[in-house]
Amino acid sequence: MNEDAFNMSIRKFLKNVGVTSQREIESAVRAGLASGKLKGGRVRARVVLSLEGLDAQKTIEGEIEVG
Repeated sequence: MNEDAFNMSIRKFLKNVGVTSQREIESAVRAGLASGKLKGGRVRARVVLSLEGLDAQKTIEGEIEVG
């Protein structure tokens, strides 16, 4: 396995995940505030990472402060 290519591929994937996730969170929070579903405070978030073809799955949970 080419470690450098593997590492760069992972970083590219994670950058895409991070940028896309931030946009989706911002959009959902703004929509929630506009509709009245969200009044501020905190939002619970969950991301599920799975690798197709491998028996690998990880759930990451946390809170996002809205204010």
